Amino acid sequence: MITLKSEREIQQMHEAGKLLAACHREISKIIRPGITTMEIDRFVEDFLARNGATPEQKGFKGYEYATCASINDEICHGFPRNEPLQEGDIATIDMVVNLNGGLADSAWTYAVGSIPERTQRLLDVTLESLYKGIEAAVAGNRLGDIGHAIQSYVEPLGFSVVRDFTAHGIGPTLHEQPQIPHYGVPGRGLRLKEGMIITIEPMINEGTWHSQMDDNNWTARTLDGKLSAQYEHTIAITKNGPLILTAQEI
Repeated sequence: MITLKSEREIQQMHEAGKLLAACHREISKIIRPGITTMEIDRFVEDFLARNGATPEQKGFKGYEYATCASINDEICHGFPRNEPLQEGDIATIDMVVNLNGGLADSAWTYAVGSIPERTQRLLDVTLESLYKGIEAAVAGNRLGDIGHAIQSYVEPLGFSVVRDFTAHGIGPTLHEQPQIPHYGVPGRGLRLKEGMIITIEPMINEGTWHSQMDDNNWTARTLDGKLSAQYEHTIAITKNGPLILTAQEI
């Protein structure tokens, strides 16, 4: 079921998004070689608690952590761990914030120290693909327009778009309809309507888009062991165009 949000609900989710964005800004200040993703996870949970919020994904289907922390070839749903991050790693920190019942979801890929130029290129292309998708998320367009905007930008540059995981609706629960692939045919799929709130979260790989699942049945990683990056915003479809609820710009 797809729920259309009222202005009040959009504002409530926007407040959650602002807090989530502030948390990501703080992560960008502390992530470095030697820190562990478990330390980042504890930081996030404490940051949210100090600001009257909770990590919505903690306890979701038995998930134990405040964040997902996916490193290097991990595509998504990596578990926080106690092994220190190394110079040249990339780490995607993904979280869902619940602030007074309003939800917001955002992932960001961070460079750990200095990274190779080819890795920075992956991050740059992935981030730009997110905004290409957001530009297509206007009332009257279809879901295929979002996926096509991402795919048609990424693939000519030599990268691949993960097929096995999608974006989604959000609010009042964590994962709602519609499911939104990051590839597609323009003019196809469900029509976007004012009041919808969705995530857009392209996962872009250096090599093949195919993935494999770890034994924990949560963490997906690239089949060829090459790097994967992800950036995600929660957006509202409004009469004035897409409104990014998790924008990190102050």
